[in-house]
Amino acid sequence: MSSLRHVQKCLANAEAHRGLNAFINLADRSLLESAAQKVDSIGEPGGPLNGKLIAVKDNICTSDFPTTAASYILKNFNSAYDATVVRKLRESGAIIAGKTNLDEFGMGSHSTFSHFGSVKNPYHHHNAQQSCSAGGSSGGSAVAVATSQCWASLGTDTGGSVRLPAAYTGIVGFKPSYGLLSRHGVLAYANSLDTVGILARTVSTTRSVFAALNAHDPKDPTSLPPSTRSRIAATTIPSSSSSSTQRSESLRIGIPTHYNPTELSPSVRATWHATLARLLALGHTLHAISLPSTPAALAAYYVLAPAEASSNLAKYDGVRYGTRAAGPDARTAAAAAGSEGRMKRGMEAEVLYARTRGEGFGPEVKRRIVLGAYGLSKGARGNYFVQAQRVRRRVQEEFDGVFRVGNPLRVGGGSGEGEGEFQMAGQGKDGREDEGVDVLICPTAPGLPPALDTLRERHPVEAYTNDVFTVPASLAGLPAVSVPVPNADESGAEGEAFPFVGMQIIGQFGSDDLVLDVAQALEEHIVNDRT
Repeated sequence: MSSLRHVQKCLANAEAHRGLNAFINLADRSLLESAAQKVDSIGEPGGPLNGKLIAVKDNICTSDFPTTAASYILKNFNSAYDATVVRKLRESGAIIAGKTNLDEFGMGSHSTFSHFGSVKNPYHHHNAQQSCSAGGSSGGSAVAVATSQCWASLGTDTGGSVRLPAAYTGIVGFKPSYGLLSRHGVLAYANSLDTVGILARTVSTTRSVFAALNAHDPKDPTSLPPSTRSRIAATTIPSSSSSSTQRSESLRIGIPTHYNPTELSPSVRATWHATLARLLALGHTLHAISLPSTPAALAAYYVLAPAEASSNLAKYDGVRYGTRAAGPDARTAAAAAGSEGRMKRGMEAEVLYARTRGEGFGPEVKRRIVLGAYGLSKGARGNYFVQAQRVRRRVQEEFDGVFRVGNPLRVGGGSGEGEGEFQMAGQGKDGREDEGVDVLICPTAPGLPPALDTLRERHPVEAYTNDVFTVPASLAGLPAVSVPVPNADESGAEGEAFPFVGMQIIGQFGSDDLVLDVAQALEEHIVNDRT
């Protein structure tokens, strides 16, 4: 298919699905068609991204579109430069379709906290009038891909914001190892967790985009340097040449026992069991593994991420940049006291730019700023932030203890280990490799997409539990991908409304290619066999 024809089909789909609210800003049709014609006129095939339409989440800077982060406070912000990942897309011949909708600053699990309105899932419950959650925070990017409004899209994943929308919309959502893809030009939510992720309809498309973006960026201090990337290549299990179906050896697949709570949806549990049974039939082996800190990981995340957010969002004040509220910057103490000279109840003096931030941020962002500021306060820091960091380290150590390949970032640091030696986690005291697993497989979300109407009735904290299966990999910085698997619970209404369930594959740090290999095996042997 020519690039022009591809772009025209995507634009037709964008018009047909406009009501889903996937895009905040869509490029002008004439500009996109002109770019596609230019690609076609060259006549050379180019790389896999050449002439493909790719959407970008609106918290990733672009020079030719506003970057709003779905927030009122940035509604008029235009970046002077492209984020590194956007620049690399352009260098690979991709055409940027536009900027997709999201939860404000990436804070949310259902893409409902947006100044530009909620994103709607193209799939519905059995009641066709009920719109469903598209997941968050990269819901717009996921819906744009699921409805073929673009070939692929970029999102950001802090605690599951790429994988959860992918699971809810029936596409592939990949979060690479932390530090592989540049964060330069990405509006920060939580620096130690934010990761640029990829959403696509197939694993092969995901792999192509990942290959184009996976490189060291000196502009990003968290980008892994070439020396570390070489160490990763030397210590992780190599990828097969094409897909995992070509592997001569079977894989040891871990089943996290702590990822099987009683609240797990029947459809999700049945599909998980069916997926594991199929992998067993393909010759792989299954092994129960224990990650006891999993229940505490979610609580730790919602201490650490808001703490970093409260610091990162302090710069949005309407003075340096951002939309400034009308009227005076703040109410002074004299104005609050009034003519009687006494401070009235509810009329305390405001700090500078309080009105701008109060009007500019939405309810969820305000909630997390307050939560994060409290966690960093003198009286609470030791009981919350420090303890959460300890839980995070424990989660990382538990993951390292179950994989048969060691974490390439950990050098030395063990009893009896010499300086400069790599940690070989999961091998046991005698170094036997058969005591560890290659990947973990578990559900991406504990249930199917809820109706948007029901979300308005829930307590905000209830939405946080949606991230219970995605947060641990984020805390450890591990690669993880969500793959849509046919819903095995065909007897209930859930199965009729949602034909797929997201299954998550988690690997050791740096084992991104292996994770994608296993995802491709699921796609070829489970998804394609049943569709």
